[in-house]
Amino acid sequence: MKRKYWLETYGCQMNIAESNALELQLKGAGLTPAKNAEEAAVAILNTCTVRKSADNRIWGRLGYFGAIKKKRPLTLIVTGCMAERLKDDLKGDAPYVDFVIGTNDKQRIVDILASPNGTYDEKEEKYTFSESYYREGEFSSYVPIMNGCNNFCSYCIVPYVRGREISRDINDIIRELHYLDAKEVKEVTLLGQNVNSYHYEEDGKVITFPALLRRLCAEETKHIRWIRFDSPHPKNFTKELIEVIKREEKVAKHLHIPLQSGSSRILKAMNRKYTKEQFISLITTIRSAIPSVTFATDVMVGFPSESEEEYHETLEVLSFLQCSEAFMYYFNPREGTKAVELEDQIDEETKSRRLSELIDFQLEIFQSVRRARIGDILEVLVSQRTRDDVNRMLGKSEHNEMVAFTSDAPIGSFVTVRLTGLKGNTLQGEVV
Repeated sequence: MKRKYWLETYGCQMNIAESNALELQLKGAGLTPAKNAEEAAVAILNTCTVRKSADNRIWGRLGYFGAIKKKRPLTLIVTGCMAERLKDDLKGDAPYVDFVIGTNDKQRIVDILASPNGTYDEKEEKYTFSESYYREGEFSSYVPIMNGCNNFCSYCIVPYVRGREISRDINDIIRELHYLDAKEVKEVTLLGQNVNSYHYEEDGKVITFPALLRRLCAEETKHIRWIRFDSPHPKNFTKELIEVIKREEKVAKHLHIPLQSGSSRILKAMNRKYTKEQFISLITTIRSAIPSVTFATDVMVGFPSESEEEYHETLEVLSFLQCSEAFMYYFNPREGTKAVELEDQIDEETKSRRLSELIDFQLEIFQSVRRARIGDILEVLVSQRTRDDVNRMLGKSEHNEMVAFTSDAPIGSFVTVRLTGLKGNTLQGEVV
């Protein structure tokens, strides 16, 4: 078996979690991480294909590794969503790639490397969850609880590369929670492409996502303080789920709820299965039940046929939402999705202009939301030292805010901080 590996991860939190699980398997099989790509005997690229920019970046990296292979032996493996979507293209256009392994087959990589002949028997793939997704030494950890998506938003390639929804055994999730607690992890993030559609049957009884959250919060843990989840779908955000978030102290009161568009017509064209009015009603209900809640969101501009008026509807909803984080992008056509075939595609100049305006608009909201927090007293999880001052620490709050403060508290501990100001995008605080 080759001894040193180099692993690169692109894309979403699920890919990061799956790379963590793969690293555990590689190390368990006796491989060690290389200090850099140049000294590795095995290079593994865990790819993303949500946007064209991700594809382009990976093609560039493949060219780099192809050049290395001309100089010395190197086993090159491409896995993940791009490998699933462009398997034949990768084999034809990058023949120096040794193995192209789909999204659901990552766990066979160690078997391939251990095989005397380095063979890979392509057979029907079925997604299986790993025992753990922990990365050694980290105080925050991802816990995938479901995979795949049944929604088929018209712009999204995920259902085609991840497959249909499958939920993880609740007992495995609970076991991993206790394993992470024993590792002194302080916060966990439950992951799924549509995390709140979790649906598992145990002894003839259906366990929904709210029920899962209640079970996890009821487990006795010594170190885990916060439980987060990402990404929920607005259409599956039930009153029962809101009540669980309200009542359970461990559930972080910071919610990432994707908006995508503020226009009901565009939302329908996106096949999002909710209207602008329903989204606003959901946010209003959550705020009424949980006054301390903060929000993050995803928003897209430049979807086919989006008018200027509909674009401004999105800005209006964002103004109402007042989120402290937003992932902003413009429509990027993906072959194989329905949105590629829609009429009235928006030109690149218009999409770029709308995105630039959106970013400026949202940055003002970020500043306003953060300034309003000055004076608050909150707990933060110490995560690292600041770059410019070894006596200053950075920490993350329950609301996912980054806070800088002077302290000698160890990384991984909690401290109580009063927010005193704002420097750039980072809140400033003092320990109390």
